[in-house]
Amino acid sequence: MTYSIQNEALTIRIHQKGAELCSIQDQAGTEFLFQADPTYWARSAPVLFPFVGSLRDKAFSYEGKRYPMGQHGFARDLDFSLVSQQKEEIWFQLASSPQTLERYPMPFVLEAGYRLEGSAIRVMWKVKNPSDTQPLYFSIGAHPAFLCPPEGGGMAGCYLGFDAGKDLSYRLLNGQGLVTEQTHRLALEDGLVRIEPSMFDRDALIVEGKQAGAVWLADREKRPFVKVEFDAPLFGIWSPAGKNAPFVCIEPWYGRCDAADFSGTLEQREYGNCVAPGGAFQAEYRMMIGRGE
Repeated sequence: MTYSIQNEALTIRIHQKGAELCSIQDQAGTEFLFQADPTYWARSAPVLFPFVGSLRDKAFSYEGKRYPMGQHGFARDLDFSLVSQQKEEIWFQLASSPQTLERYPMPFVLEAGYRLEGSAIRVMWKVKNPSDTQPLYFSIGAHPAFLCPPEGGGMAGCYLGFDAGKDLSYRLLNGQGLVTEQTHRLALEDGLVRIEPSMFDRDALIVEGKQAGAVWLADREKRPFVKVEFDAPLFGIWSPAGKNAPFVCIEPWYGRCDAADFSGTLEQREYGNCVAPGGAFQAEYRMMIGRGE
């Protein structure tokens, strides 16, 4: 099932499966979100939980036991429950079940909310630990795929912009989807870098250490059409390698794939989060849509 909310500037749609944002349209009907064409990628903006990225050997260790786990966890493939719906705000919930506990042995309640604020969308997450005794270890992240540009014509010649005052450093993934140790430099001119499809030949660019708090996409005339603001410790920039796809993902993350040499336990994963029994974690990011911003 799909739900929608709207205001004077935007209409958005969200799938019950994964609480995944699946459409962002402005008042003129222009679509800004990739429409999950499986030729390129069968998703639009999945919520990544309880992991972001891939695990070494596709499994994690917790309390002496190994648990298999696919890329980005399982929340994106499960049906959420509708909690509330108002004209400009909607909330969904996913709670642990006997099936999830077999794969990920920690009780949790994940809430995902979307709020329209003029020509912006605020995405909100709450991760609650209902256990009285057990800590909750997890990662969570965003993966929205923005059409680049919305009018079509391909990403080549468009721009990525960053609110950083200097060049960025980033890391890449190996063939197993694990982050490598070597760092690379993303050279910026007035905060911008020109996009070429070859930029993603080695998968995502992973930017760590809060080097930026806002990332935007701009057309060939350098006019921004989507901007993402966040306070996450790291983020990814991605488009499918070798496909010249019509979209670019801007991904605020509270978590990350394993490093290529990682051999620790769930509790020792870099950028992981921990919620004490009875506690909660909250995070959000904001998307500004259209050339009026």
